[in-house]
Amino acid sequence: MIAHVTGPVAAISPDGAVIDVGGVGLLVQCTPGTLAGLRTGEQAQVATSLVVREDSLTLYGFASDDERNTFELLQTATGVGPRLAQAMLAVLTPDALRRAVASEDLATLTSVPGIGRKGAQRIVLELAGRLGAPADAGGGGQARGPAAAAAPQWRDQVRAGLVSLGWQAREADQAISAVEAELTAPGGDTPAEVEVSQALRAALRVLGRS
Repeated sequence: MIAHVTGPVAAISPDGAVIDVGGVGLLVQCTPGTLAGLRTGEQAQVATSLVVREDSLTLYGFASDDERNTFELLQTATGVGPRLAQAMLAVLTPDALRRAVASEDLATLTSVPGIGRKGAQRIVLELAGRLGAPADAGGGGQARGPAAAAAPQWRDQVRAGLVSLGWQAREADQAISAVEAELTAPGGDTPAEVEVSQALRAALRVLGRS
């Protein structure tokens, strides 16, 4: 198992990053929240999980060991593959997933694109007691950390995240516009710093209502 990779970030794409490890560029598939913490040319360490298939080797990257471990546990549930597990972590933190499973909160689980009510029920049944207890029992439990981006950049990152999760670019742009309206300050200005993962979750809520 490749537990993590460390090196300068050579390139960032909508759904992954290339990290230079000893002169070899490793493509790591990441959630938008993880990508938000990476900068091209800067040193980075990303927790990783290698998914082996007959015709491919795919390296998935995460901001923490907890996310990586949760990603691997999620795939032990019937019908949850690496892509869906990654989508779950794009929308919810590990602690939010633990709370949702422990409390049988199907509404939270079905907020993830690709999970219906039956799928959420199956996840609750099969993962109950296996994800552990949430580290933080307070609040809504979905804040994903301090990663933030300048206003022009956060829009691009949220758009890329929505498209990678299966939404059309036009739908993504409409949701981002709605989210930007929610973020508008009383004076009419959008805050200079916007947390990408928070904006992504808000956009997904907008799309879920449409």
